[in-house]
Amino acid sequence: MKLNILYGDNDLVAIQKPCGWFVHQTHLDRSAMCCMPVLRNQLGQWVYPVHRLDRGTSGVVLFALRPEIARTLGAAFSARQVKKEYLAVVRGYLPDKGRIHHAYCPPNTSSPVDAVTDFHCKGTVELPYPVGRYETARYSLMRAMPVTGRQHQIRRHCAHLRHPIIGDVRYGDRHHNRFFQSHFEIDRLLLMATRIGFAHPTSGTWTEISAPIPSPIQRLCQQFGWESDLEDKL
Repeated sequence: MKLNILYGDNDLVAIQKPCGWFVHQTHLDRSAMCCMPVLRNQLGQWVYPVHRLDRGTSGVVLFALRPEIARTLGAAFSARQVKKEYLAVVRGYLPDKGRIHHAYCPPNTSSPVDAVTDFHCKGTVELPYPVGRYETARYSLMRAMPVTGRQHQIRRHCAHLRHPIIGDVRYGDRHHNRFFQSHFEIDRLLLMATRIGFAHPTSGTWTEISAPIPSPIQRLCQQFGWESDLEDKL
């Protein structure tokens, strides 16, 4: 299997990570598909991951082609000089926009860390189906822009708002997850890293890379009347 390459030059390459894949090999599931070895074989050279996405999250992931490029990009991430945009389908009606400033303990840590996410509500829908204790089901399309980059940040922040992401088996709502599985045949985390922007590590030119929305989620957004809400600038 080959990965979809979204951008490539002499310094870095960006791929579209499929849902269910790890960025690199991990002891959590040694039989799982991983982007790094597949991309290495696809390009015929070593690659260096610059950042990561959760296994269930699809979308843009950057790899450097040399260690010094990885260090430069890693420093830009640490300095919050990289802009990231995600789309998510969440339970309930979101406010029009807001900032979530909520510290928490990431997995395998014992101390809370500061975490900040800005968001906009791009669209809402109400469906005439009883889910859980309500007679109708309401959902929102969220555009999330994390300011910090903590593990599980958007998922934890959505749960903190009481608007969990659909398909999130760890922090989400099982009733709505099952509804999407049975009614829409969607059995995945509805969180996608759609765009990333950064100063190119060699030229300094501002570079933006976008990932297409997976076809099943495009069809879902068409059903919900969200087609015009999928695109926006950083």
